[in-house]
Amino acid sequence: MKILLVYPRFPETFWSFKHALRFINKKAAHPPLGLLTVAGLLPTDWELRLVDENVTPLEDADLRWADYVFISAMAVQKEGVRELITRCRGLEKKMVAGGPLFSVSWEEYPEIDHLVLGEAELTLPRFLADLAAGCPQHRYSPGPDEWPDLSTTPLPRWDLLAIQKYNAMSLQYSRGCPFDCEFCDITLLYGQKPRTKSKEQIIAELDHLYRHGWRGGVFMVDDNFIGNKKALKEEILPAMEDWLAQRGYPFTFNTQASINLADDDELLADLVRVGFESVFIGIETPHEGSLTECGKLQNKNRDLLAAVKKIQRHGLQVQGGFILGFDHDPPTIFERQIDFIQQSGIVTAMVGLLNVLKGTKLYQRMEREGRILAESSGDNTGQQINYQPKMPWEKLLAGYKRVTTTLYTPKYFYRRVIAFLQEYNPPAGRKIHARLEHGIAFVKALFWLGIWDKDRLYFWRLLGWSLLKKPRTFPLAVAYTIYGFHFRKFFLEQAESAPAPLGSPDPSTV
Repeated sequence: MKILLVYPRFPETFWSFKHALRFINKKAAHPPLGLLTVAGLLPTDWELRLVDENVTPLEDADLRWADYVFISAMAVQKEGVRELITRCRGLEKKMVAGGPLFSVSWEEYPEIDHLVLGEAELTLPRFLADLAAGCPQHRYSPGPDEWPDLSTTPLPRWDLLAIQKYNAMSLQYSRGCPFDCEFCDITLLYGQKPRTKSKEQIIAELDHLYRHGWRGGVFMVDDNFIGNKKALKEEILPAMEDWLAQRGYPFTFNTQASINLADDDELLADLVRVGFESVFIGIETPHEGSLTECGKLQNKNRDLLAAVKKIQRHGLQVQGGFILGFDHDPPTIFERQIDFIQQSGIVTAMVGLLNVLKGTKLYQRMEREGRILAESSGDNTGQQINYQPKMPWEKLLAGYKRVTTTLYTPKYFYRRVIAFLQEYNPPAGRKIHARLEHGIAFVKALFWLGIWDKDRLYFWRLLGWSLLKKPRTFPLAVAYTIYGFHFRKFFLEQAESAPAPLGSPDPSTV
């Protein structure tokens, strides 16, 4: 068998880092870990090729070569998926598809020859067995509450990837989240009981990546890395620390976690000691009524601002997710979001409009209320919603634009960076591995942001402050000037568009 694994193109989003990647000559932020893992489940005598359309153009010759085209995608890649399907059908190529997009919305893709849904460790072997017997079925789905044991997960096929074209690599330790927020589809896709890999598996994956030549950042893609704190503290992090120390700490890490990370000083210290540099936390909103509405119970009845600052003081950068458009959002929510983000020093603040993902508890509720207008695009920073909001749409959109453009104007952004650096305690004694791309990025930043940019005064003020007040934060200060350039350009481009809700809302709310 000749198998072509294709990862469809992403639209430009907040997390694409399109404008920042230019500084380090990289094509994409992260590799398609799902497809690389699927490749590890395929027969070893099959011939495999991987095309990530975000890095390499997909040629007709690639498609003609293949016996089957394997496609994996998330909701935000819908347009790229449609383009890929059209090309495959034009060349009469058989398609096998899986991943979050197809697992939730499989009925929208009848033209796919074989749908392998859910987690591949369960359903892909069933498809492969039927294929070998000459009777492959159209759809393979896991049973109710059927979740695979992650001990069966293979090593990703890093040999298929041009790793030098990516900013960071990706690994996965666990699936599932102990919380069940109304708007989130993680428990729908992976369950509410976190399932984890063993320490032996994690070390094998680190070693595998190391032997393939990677040095640098690694994104632990878990939706909630601290879902099983006990195993992390007693097994995983100590094993990682031993492995990293023996090799001179070749990797640094970032991940995603819930705000209750702030409750565990021991875990915070362990993460920083191992080499974790940043953590994304879904804060969503400072309004208690909206937290209650969406079931974000872990964020309630706590001082969110103090929790963020505590994590920063321990030596972790906090990236934050924020949502506008909850039914209980008051008219003052826009200013409250701006004030909270500025005071917190969360430099990378992803503020999005609420989108109702198919299959979630929120989708079910709004469907009962007759408020679903269309299926979500999967991009909550795209200035579109797919439901009937309580707040008039024009007011919601205007408030959203005010929040995003304000936060990323140089005046607010650079003030927020300094607020963070004042609070942040970079780990003492951590070795900095300088790489060629870092030097290239610094030179480009000096030229593009320090000379040509009209807001260059803010750039020089930040670098000067860092050198004089907190010199150990200087590399991070430079990095943040590049992030800010990307976010500012992204939101300015978004603000210049004229979006509307997906579907046809009640005219009385527009």
